[in-house]
Amino acid sequence: MQTRPLGTTGIDVSRICLGTMTFGEQNTEAEAHAQLDRAVAFGVNFIDAAEMYPVPPKAETQGLTESYIGSWLKGRQSRDDVVIATKAAGPGISHIRGGPRLDRQHLHEAIDGSLSRLNTDYVDLYQLHWPDRSTNFFGRLGYTHDEDEQATALEETLSALKELVDAGKVRAIGVSNETPWGVMRCLQLADTLGVPRVASIQNPYSLLNRTFEVGLAEIAQREQVGLLAYSPLAFGVLTGKYLNGARPEGARLTLWDRFSRYSSEQATAATEGYVALAREHGLDPGQMALAYVNSRSFLTSNIIGATTMDQLESNLASEALTLSEEVLEGIEAIHQRIPNPSP
Repeated sequence: MQTRPLGTTGIDVSRICLGTMTFGEQNTEAEAHAQLDRAVAFGVNFIDAAEMYPVPPKAETQGLTESYIGSWLKGRQSRDDVVIATKAAGPGISHIRGGPRLDRQHLHEAIDGSLSRLNTDYVDLYQLHWPDRSTNFFGRLGYTHDEDEQATALEETLSALKELVDAGKVRAIGVSNETPWGVMRCLQLADTLGVPRVASIQNPYSLLNRTFEVGLAEIAQREQVGLLAYSPLAFGVLTGKYLNGARPEGARLTLWDRFSRYSSEQATAATEGYVALAREHGLDPGQMALAYVNSRSFLTSNIIGATTMDQLESNLASEALTLSEEVLEGIEAIHQRIPNPSP
Protein backbone atom coordinates (compact mmCIF):
# COMPACT_ATOMS: atom_id res chain seq x y z
CA MET A 1 0.00 0.00 0.00
CA GLN A 2 1.42 3.35 -1.02
CA THR A 3 1.31 6.19 1.49
CA ARG A 4 1.24 9.90 0.87
CA PRO A 5 1.82 12.87 3.19
CA LEU A 6 -1.26 14.55 4.66
CA GLY A 7 -0.35 18.10 3.75
CA THR A 8 2.52 19.42 5.85
CA THR A 9 1.36 17.68 9.04
CA GLY A 10 3.98 14.92 9.13
CA ILE A 11 1.18 12.34 9.07
CA ASP A 12 1.36 9.71 6.31
CA VAL A 13 -1.88 8.17 5.08
CA SER A 14 -2.56 5.21 2.82
CA ARG A 15 -3.46 6.02 -0.78
CA ILE A 16 -6.71 4.12 -0.15
CA CYS A 17 -8.95 5.41 2.64
CA LEU A 18 -11.90 3.44 3.99
CA GLY A 19 -15.10 5.45 3.78
CA THR A 20 -17.72 4.49 6.35
CA MET A 21 -20.96 6.32 5.58
CA THR A 22 -22.84 3.03 5.08
CA PHE A 23 -22.09 1.93 8.67
CA GLY A 24 -25.37 2.02 10.59
CA GLU A 25 -27.65 2.06 7.54
CA GLN A 26 -26.57 -0.49 4.92
CA ASN A 27 -24.01 -2.18 7.18
CA THR A 28 -24.45 -3.63 10.66
CA GLU A 29 -21.91 -3.13 13.44
CA ALA A 30 -20.47 -6.60 12.84
CA GLU A 31 -20.16 -5.92 9.11
CA ALA A 32 -18.51 -2.58 9.84
CA HIS A 33 -15.94 -4.26 12.09
CA ALA A 34 -15.23 -6.89 9.43
CA GLN A 35 -14.62 -4.17 6.82
CA LEU A 36 -12.33 -2.27 9.16
CA ASP A 37 -10.35 -5.42 10.00
CA ARG A 38 -9.93 -6.36 6.35
CA ALA A 39 -8.93 -2.88 5.23
CA VAL A 40 -6.31 -2.53 7.95
CA ALA A 41 -4.94 -6.01 7.20
CA PHE A 42 -4.59 -4.94 3.56
CA GLY A 43 -2.53 -1.91 4.56
CA VAL A 44 -5.14 0.83 4.87
CA ASN A 45 -4.37 3.09 7.82
CA PHE A 46 -6.84 5.89 7.00
CA ILE A 47 -10.54 5.81 8.02
CA ASP A 48 -13.00 8.59 7.21
CA ALA A 49 -16.26 9.32 9.03
CA ALA A 50 -18.57 12.22 9.91
CA GLU A 51 -20.87 13.16 12.76
CA MET A 52 -23.74 13.25 10.23
CA TYR A 53 -23.29 9.63 9.08
CA PRO A 54 -24.74 7.23 8.10
CA VAL A 55 -26.29 8.40 4.85
CA PRO A 56 -29.06 9.27 4.17
CA PRO A 57 -28.96 11.50 7.26
CA LYS A 58 -31.73 10.72 9.75
CA ALA A 59 -32.17 11.63 13.40
CA GLU A 60 -32.65 8.00 14.44
CA THR A 61 -29.35 6.82 12.92
CA GLN A 62 -27.17 9.91 13.30
CA GLY A 63 -23.84 9.08 14.95
CA LEU A 64 -24.04 5.31 14.45
CA THR A 65 -21.12 5.34 12.00
CA GLU A 66 -18.78 6.91 14.55
CA SER A 67 -20.13 4.60 17.28
CA TYR A 68 -19.35 1.50 15.20
CA ILE A 69 -15.82 2.75 14.60
CA GLY A 70 -15.56 3.52 18.30
CA SER A 71 -16.52 0.01 19.38
CA TRP A 72 -13.95 -1.31 16.90
CA LEU A 73 -11.25 1.02 18.23
CA LYS A 74 -12.04 -0.06 21.80
CA GLY A 75 -11.04 -3.61 20.94
CA ARG A 76 -7.74 -2.69 19.29
CA GLN A 77 -4.29 -2.93 20.89
CA SER A 78 -3.12 0.40 19.50
CA ARG A 79 -5.04 3.54 18.57
CA ASP A 80 -1.97 5.22 17.10
CA ASP A 81 -1.54 2.91 14.10
CA VAL A 82 -4.68 4.20 12.40
CA VAL A 83 -5.48 7.70 11.16
CA ILE A 84 -9.06 8.63 12.05
CA ALA A 85 -10.79 11.47 10.20
CA THR A 86 -14.24 12.83 10.91
CA LYS A 87 -16.25 15.93 10.03
CA ALA A 88 -18.38 18.61 11.65
CA ALA A 89 -21.68 19.21 9.86
CA GLY A 90 -22.48 22.57 8.32
CA PRO A 91 -25.88 24.32 8.22
CA GLY A 92 -29.06 22.63 7.06
CA ILE A 93 -29.58 19.52 9.20
CA SER A 94 -32.07 20.33 11.93
CA HIS A 95 -31.65 17.13 13.95
CA ILE A 96 -27.99 17.91 14.77
CA ARG A 97 -27.73 20.53 17.55
CA GLY A 98 -30.95 22.15 16.28
CA GLY A 99 -29.16 23.15 13.10
CA PRO A 100 -25.36 23.05 13.14
CA ARG A 101 -23.11 25.99 12.39
CA LEU A 102 -19.35 26.21 12.12
CA ASP A 103 -19.00 28.62 15.02
CA ARG A 104 -17.04 28.20 18.24
CA GLN A 105 -19.85 26.75 20.36
CA HIS A 106 -20.99 24.24 17.75
CA LEU A 107 -17.48 23.03 16.91
CA HIS A 108 -16.64 22.41 20.57
CA GLU A 109 -19.89 20.48 21.00
CA ALA A 110 -19.35 18.60 17.76
CA ILE A 111 -15.85 17.38 18.52
CA ASP A 112 -16.82 16.27 22.03
CA GLY A 113 -19.71 14.26 20.62
CA SER A 114 -17.52 12.68 17.96
CA LEU A 115 -14.75 11.81 20.43
CA SER A 116 -17.27 10.17 22.75
CA ARG A 117 -18.77 8.06 19.97
CA LEU A 118 -15.36 7.19 18.53
CA ASN A 119 -14.00 6.05 21.91
CA THR A 120 -10.85 8.11 21.50
CA ASP A 121 -9.19 11.17 23.00
CA TYR A 122 -8.32 12.73 19.65
CA VAL A 123 -9.01 12.62 15.94
CA ASP A 124 -6.14 12.86 13.49
CA LEU A 125 -8.01 14.94 10.91
CA TYR A 126 -11.04 17.10 11.70
CA GLN A 127 -12.85 18.44 8.66
CA LEU A 128 -15.54 21.03 7.96
CA HIS A 129 -18.09 18.89 6.12
CA TRP A 130 -19.35 21.77 3.97
CA PRO A 131 -19.05 25.56 4.18
CA ASP A 132 -21.13 27.66 6.55
CA ARG A 133 -21.53 30.28 3.81
CA SER A 134 -23.71 30.05 0.71
CA THR A 135 -21.57 28.92 -2.22
CA ASN A 136 -21.50 26.41 -5.04
CA PHE A 137 -21.03 22.85 -3.82
CA PHE A 138 -23.02 19.57 -3.85
CA GLY A 139 -23.43 19.68 -7.62
CA ARG A 140 -23.87 23.43 -8.09
CA LEU A 141 -21.49 24.86 -10.68
CA GLY A 142 -22.80 28.43 -10.85
CA TYR A 143 -22.22 30.88 -8.00
CA THR A 144 -24.81 33.44 -6.89
CA HIS A 145 -23.64 35.99 -4.35
CA ASP A 146 -25.82 36.74 -1.31
CA GLU A 147 -24.97 40.06 0.34
CA ASP A 148 -27.37 39.38 3.22
CA GLU A 149 -26.28 35.88 4.23
CA GLN A 150 -25.62 35.25 7.92
CA ALA A 151 -22.57 33.00 7.64
CA THR A 152 -20.08 32.26 10.38
CA ALA A 153 -16.85 34.05 9.51
CA LEU A 154 -13.96 31.78 8.60
CA GLU A 155 -11.89 33.67 11.16
CA GLU A 156 -14.15 32.39 13.96
CA THR A 157 -14.28 28.86 12.53
CA LEU A 158 -10.51 28.54 12.20
CA SER A 159 -9.89 30.13 15.59
CA ALA A 160 -12.22 27.56 17.15
CA LEU A 161 -10.38 24.77 15.37
CA LYS A 162 -7.11 26.13 16.76
CA GLU A 163 -8.59 25.76 20.25
CA LEU A 164 -9.34 22.10 19.49
CA VAL A 165 -5.80 21.54 18.26
CA ASP A 166 -4.33 23.32 21.28
CA ALA A 167 -6.50 21.15 23.56
CA GLY A 168 -5.08 17.98 21.97
CA LYS A 169 -8.45 16.89 20.62
CA VAL A 170 -7.45 17.36 16.97
CA ARG A 171 -4.10 16.83 15.23
CA ALA A 172 -4.85 18.42 11.85
CA ILE A 173 -7.73 20.17 10.10
CA GLY A 174 -9.24 19.92 6.64
CA VAL A 175 -12.08 21.21 4.52
CA SER A 176 -14.67 19.42 2.41
CA ASN A 177 -17.00 20.42 -0.43
CA GLU A 178 -14.94 23.59 -0.64
CA THR A 179 -14.17 26.02 -3.42
CA PRO A 180 -10.85 27.49 -4.60
CA TRP A 181 -11.66 30.78 -2.83
CA GLY A 182 -12.44 28.95 0.39
CA VAL A 183 -9.20 26.98 0.41
CA MET A 184 -7.04 29.99 -0.39
CA ARG A 185 -8.83 32.13 2.20
CA CYS A 186 -8.17 29.47 4.84
CA LEU A 187 -4.49 29.40 3.89
CA GLN A 188 -4.30 33.18 4.02
CA LEU A 189 -5.84 33.24 7.49
CA ALA A 190 -3.39 30.58 8.65
CA ASP A 191 -0.57 32.94 7.70
CA THR A 192 -2.10 36.09 9.17
CA LEU A 193 -3.86 34.77 12.30
CA GLY A 194 -1.59 31.89 13.24
CA VAL A 195 -4.44 29.38 13.05
CA PRO A 196 -3.85 25.80 11.83
CA ARG A 197 -3.20 25.30 8.14
CA VAL A 198 -5.71 23.14 6.28
CA ALA A 199 -4.07 19.85 5.34
CA SER A 200 -6.58 18.45 2.85
CA ILE A 201 -9.72 19.03 0.85
CA GLN A 202 -12.33 16.29 0.61
CA ASN A 203 -14.31 16.85 -2.59
CA PRO A 204 -15.99 14.58 -5.14
CA TYR A 205 -13.73 13.28 -7.90
CA SER A 206 -14.37 10.50 -10.40
CA LEU A 207 -14.44 9.77 -14.12
CA LEU A 208 -17.89 11.39 -14.14
CA ASN A 209 -16.84 14.45 -12.17
CA ARG A 210 -13.39 15.91 -12.74
CA THR A 211 -14.36 19.50 -11.88
CA PHE A 212 -11.69 19.46 -9.14
CA GLU A 213 -9.12 19.80 -11.91
CA VAL A 214 -10.42 23.23 -12.99
CA GLY A 215 -9.54 25.39 -9.99
CA LEU A 216 -8.42 23.17 -7.15
CA ALA A 217 -5.82 20.78 -8.59
CA GLU A 218 -3.18 23.51 -8.87
CA ILE A 219 -3.90 24.66 -5.32
CA ALA A 220 -3.66 21.08 -4.08
CA GLN A 221 -0.16 20.68 -5.46
CA ARG A 222 1.33 24.15 -5.02
CA GLU A 223 -0.05 24.60 -1.50
CA GLN A 224 0.23 20.96 -0.36
CA VAL A 225 -3.48 20.65 0.36
CA GLY A 226 -4.14 17.34 -1.34
CA LEU A 227 -7.44 15.86 -2.45
CA LEU A 228 -9.29 13.27 -0.42
CA ALA A 229 -11.47 12.02 -3.25
CA TYR A 230 -14.99 10.98 -2.35
CA SER A 231 -17.50 9.16 -4.59
CA PRO A 232 -14.68 7.86 -6.84
CA LEU A 233 -17.10 5.26 -8.23
CA ALA A 234 -19.97 7.77 -8.48
CA PHE A 235 -21.96 5.79 -5.91
CA GLY A 236 -21.18 2.53 -7.71
CA VAL A 237 -22.38 3.73 -11.12
CA LEU A 238 -18.91 3.31 -12.67
CA THR A 239 -18.91 -0.42 -11.92
CA GLY A 240 -21.58 -0.71 -14.61
CA LYS A 241 -24.04 -2.44 -12.30
CA TYR A 242 -26.84 0.05 -13.06
CA LEU A 243 -26.55 -0.03 -16.84
CA ASN A 244 -29.53 -1.05 -18.98
CA GLY A 245 -31.89 0.05 -16.23
CA ALA A 246 -30.64 -2.51 -13.71
CA ARG A 247 -31.38 -1.84 -10.05
CA PRO A 248 -29.56 -4.42 -7.92
CA GLU A 249 -31.29 -5.30 -4.68
CA GLY A 250 -29.96 -3.33 -1.73
CA ALA A 251 -27.81 -1.00 -3.85
CA ARG A 252 -27.75 2.69 -2.96
CA LEU A 253 -29.40 4.01 -6.11
CA THR A 254 -32.03 1.30 -5.82
CA LEU A 255 -32.88 2.30 -2.26
CA TRP A 256 -32.81 6.10 -2.62
CA ASP A 257 -33.38 8.52 -5.47
CA ARG A 258 -31.53 11.46 -3.85
CA PHE A 259 -28.35 10.65 -5.81
CA SER A 260 -29.92 10.95 -9.26
CA ARG A 261 -27.17 13.16 -10.67
CA TYR A 262 -25.21 10.00 -11.47
CA SER A 263 -28.08 8.61 -13.55
CA SER A 264 -28.67 11.38 -16.09
CA GLU A 265 -28.67 10.63 -19.79
CA GLN A 266 -25.18 12.08 -20.19
CA ALA A 267 -23.84 10.25 -17.13
CA THR A 268 -25.23 6.98 -18.45
CA ALA A 269 -23.66 7.56 -21.88
CA ALA A 270 -20.28 8.33 -20.31
CA THR A 271 -20.53 5.31 -18.02
CA GLU A 272 -21.28 3.07 -20.97
CA GLY A 273 -18.13 4.36 -22.63
CA TYR A 274 -15.92 3.82 -19.58
CA VAL A 275 -17.29 0.33 -18.92
CA ALA A 276 -16.78 -0.66 -22.56
CA LEU A 277 -13.22 0.70 -22.48
CA ALA A 278 -12.41 -1.31 -19.36
CA ARG A 279 -13.81 -4.54 -20.79
CA GLU A 280 -11.98 -3.95 -24.08
CA HIS A 281 -8.73 -4.02 -22.11
CA GLY A 282 -9.70 -6.90 -19.85
CA LEU A 283 -10.15 -4.68 -16.79
CA ASP A 284 -12.79 -4.59 -14.11
CA PRO A 285 -14.67 -1.28 -14.73
CA GLY A 286 -14.76 -0.30 -11.08
CA GLN A 287 -11.08 -1.03 -10.58
CA MET A 288 -10.21 0.99 -13.67
CA ALA A 289 -12.20 3.95 -12.34
CA LEU A 290 -10.48 3.74 -8.95
CA ALA A 291 -7.03 3.26 -10.48
CA TYR A 292 -7.51 6.45 -12.49
CA VAL A 293 -8.22 8.40 -9.29
CA ASN A 294 -5.28 6.69 -7.55
CA SER A 295 -2.93 7.87 -10.29
CA ARG A 296 -3.63 11.60 -9.97
CA SER A 297 -0.66 13.61 -8.73
CA PHE A 298 -2.88 15.97 -6.69
CA LEU A 299 -4.43 13.07 -4.75
CA THR A 300 -3.65 12.41 -1.11
CA SER A 301 -6.09 9.53 -0.63
CA ASN A 302 -8.97 7.85 -2.47
CA ILE A 303 -11.99 7.19 -0.24
CA ILE A 304 -13.56 3.86 -1.14
CA GLY A 305 -16.84 2.58 0.27
CA ALA A 306 -18.47 -0.83 0.15
CA THR A 307 -21.53 -2.59 1.46
CA THR A 308 -20.23 -6.15 0.89
CA MET A 309 -16.87 -7.79 1.46
CA ASP A 310 -16.67 -8.72 -2.22
CA GLN A 311 -17.01 -5.06 -3.14
CA LEU A 312 -14.38 -4.13 -0.59
CA GLU A 313 -11.92 -6.72 -1.94
CA SER A 314 -12.43 -5.45 -5.48
CA ASN A 315 -11.93 -1.85 -4.42
CA LEU A 316 -8.79 -2.65 -2.46
CA ALA A 317 -7.36 -4.50 -5.45
CA SER A 318 -7.33 -1.24 -7.43
CA GLU A 319 -4.25 -0.23 -5.42
CA ALA A 320 -2.11 -2.62 -7.48
CA LEU A 321 -3.50 -1.58 -10.87
CA THR A 322 -1.50 0.75 -13.13
CA LEU A 323 -3.37 1.91 -16.22
CA SER A 324 -1.63 1.73 -19.59
CA GLU A 325 -1.17 4.78 -21.80
CA GLU A 326 -3.71 3.30 -24.19
CA VAL A 327 -6.33 3.10 -21.44
CA LEU A 328 -5.53 6.62 -20.24
CA GLU A 329 -5.90 7.94 -23.79
CA GLY A 330 -9.25 6.15 -24.06
CA ILE A 331 -10.40 7.78 -20.82
CA GLU A 332 -9.41 11.22 -22.09
CA ALA A 333 -11.27 10.65 -25.36
CA ILE A 334 -14.49 9.87 -23.49
CA HIS A 335 -13.96 12.83 -21.17
CA GLN A 336 -13.50 15.20 -24.10
CA ARG A 337 -16.72 13.94 -25.63
CA ILE A 338 -18.80 13.97 -22.40
CA PRO A 339 -17.01 16.13 -19.81
CA ASN A 340 -18.16 16.10 -16.19
CA PRO A 341 -21.75 14.86 -16.59
CA SER A 342 -22.20 14.49 -12.82
CA PRO A 343 -20.74 17.52 -11.02
